[in-house]
Parts: sequence; structure tokens; C-alpha cells
Amino acid sequence: MKNLILILGLLILFSCKGNKEKTETDIPLIPMFTELQNKAKAIFGALPGFVDNPMSPISDEKVLLGKALYFDPILSKNGTQSCNTCHNLNTYGVDNKAFSPGDAKGSVGVRNSPSTLNAALHTAQFWDGRAKSLEEQAGKPILNPIEMGIPDENFVIERLKKNEKYQKMFATAFPKDKSPINWDNLTTAIGAFERKLITPSRFDKYMEGDNNALTDKEKLGLQNFIDVGCITCHTGPALGGNSFQKFGVYKEYWKETKSTKIDEGKSAISKNEAEKYMFKVPSLRNVTKTSPYFHDGSVTDLKEVIRIMGKIQLDKELTSEQVDNIYAFLESLKGEVNPELAKAP
Repeated sequence: MKNLILILGLLILFSCKGNKEKTETDIPLIPMFTELQNKAKAIFGALPGFVDNPMSPISDEKVLLGKALYFDPILSKNGTQSCNTCHNLNTYGVDNKAFSPGDAKGSVGVRNSPSTLNAALHTAQFWDGRAKSLEEQAGKPILNPIEMGIPDENFVIERLKKNEKYQKMFATAFPKDKSPINWDNLTTAIGAFERKLITPSRFDKYMEGDNNALTDKEKLGLQNFIDVGCITCHTGPALGGNSFQKFGVYKEYWKETKSTKIDEGKSAISKNEAEKYMFKVPSLRNVTKTSPYFHDGSVTDLKEVIRIMGKIQLDKELTSEQVDNIYAFLESLKGEVNPELAKAP
């Protein structure tokens, strides 16, 4: 009887030990979020892997075609400019110039070229929001006489129809269309490619639960960014791009930026006095790499930009320590494009 009790006891002991080992190894650990991480998650949200087009869902074939078109100067009248010329994917979707040169000799754009990276997260495109989607935006520079100089839609479509490579690629990307090489499909394909240009960073790892993804100074910068009121405009996964605001709420912007020309923003198109000096709030993703800044590229120093924004948008004189901290936080927003997407075909 004593032997039976001993055997039963050993079985129970080993059974409990086995269950304990299973509990420790098989159940995943749940990250413990700090108060600051929870704040960040609530304000900025999760960055998606890509942004689909509900009107024409993304496919690998569309993305491949869009990529080829994005890098190809065939879309400019004189064959000198591609989308990548002004929105270079190897330099974070910009050309680091105040104003970009165009296809015609001596032509120069009138506003700073914003990054195409993460642009799919924006509610509208261009500084004045005149394009409501990436697809609409993709077509406008092609037809702009200063930028790519194509005289009309039919001009570039006829050019593409004569190209054997694009004959095959359009047919593969849009197999249900009898005449797949058309303007809508061209802009849809470029949009499909750009909708994949999302750049996750260390900041996203931090919001996912990795408290060590940011340095202490970057965390302090994030806290300063929240506390001084930058999040009034720079919210959502792109940290901007989802609203329009007057540039110079408390002081005329050009007095601080030393701009050579006063740009009236949205009102230049809408003729609405209430929209005077209103611009789309830019995304802060990769902002440490996309100098020069503002719609006119008037400031090259990001720390000076932070100071100016505190003064004219928030009516606050930020201390040098606050500026340094916020700059450190912005460095954590630097991500990378998928190398396969950034590499020219």
C-alpha cells in the first residue's frame, strides 16, 4: 500500500512539473506597455504594411508595372524626368532641393517636392490638397508643363502603346481590359506601387512594446513633442498628412522662414479667403532626411524648423533642450523602403 502511495505521488509530482514547463515555454509573453507607449499608440496608431486601393485592389502585377513607370523618363515629354527624379527612393522620396527642375530646359517647380514615402497614408495629395488620391496625384506632374511636360493624356498613351515591354506589362496587370494601356490604368499602376512605399521605423517597434527601441533622449523628445502641442496637427500613423492648417497661426510665416515669396496656399486655387496660407500638414516620417523644409524649401536646418513651428504655430518659445529632445525623437522616425521597391528595374 505504501509503495502504491509513493508511485502515485511521484506521478503527480512529474505531471505538475511537466505542466509548469509547458506553461513557461508555450505561452507567449504579453508586452508590458509604459504610460508613454500607451499615449503614443493612442495618438499615432499602428503603421500598416501598405494601403490598398478599394477601387482597384493592389496586385503584384500592378505594383511591378507601377514601379517600371515610376522610374521611367518615358513619362516626360523630352525623356529627361521620371517620377524618381524628384522623388528619389534612394534619398527618402525627395531630391533635397528647394524646387525641382522640370523637363523643359530652365523650368523649375514652384513648391518643394514632398516625399512619396508613406504618402498613401495622407488624406489628400500636394501641399494644397488638390489631388484626392495617389492615383489622381500620379497623373498631374506628367501633364504639368513645368514638371514633365506631356501635352495631353493621349500623347503619352500612344507612346506607351508603341513600347513592347509596356504592351505586355499593362496586359498582365489589367487582364480584363480590351485596351489595357489607358490613362486610368497608368495612374492606377503608379498608385499601386506608391501604396507599398511604407517605411516602418524604431518608433513603430517602440509602440509595439519594445521599450528599448528608443533611447532615453528620444523618449524624452516624444514626451516633449506631446506636451508642447505638436500633436495638435501631427497625429496618425504618418504623424501628419491628415489635415490642413494655417501656416503662421500666431505670426506671419515668412518673417521667420525668410521666404522670398509669400504663398497663399489653398486659397490660391479655391479663391476662398478663409483658406489663405493653409497647407497640408506634412508627414514627419523620415523628416531628418528630407531637407529642405516647408512648402518653399526655405529652411534647411530641422532644429530651426522645430523652433519656428513652436513660435508661429503654438505661440511658444521652445528651449534649446526641448528642441534637441524633439529632434532626437524625430530621428527615431527614420525608416527604410523595401529594397526591392527602391531598386530601379
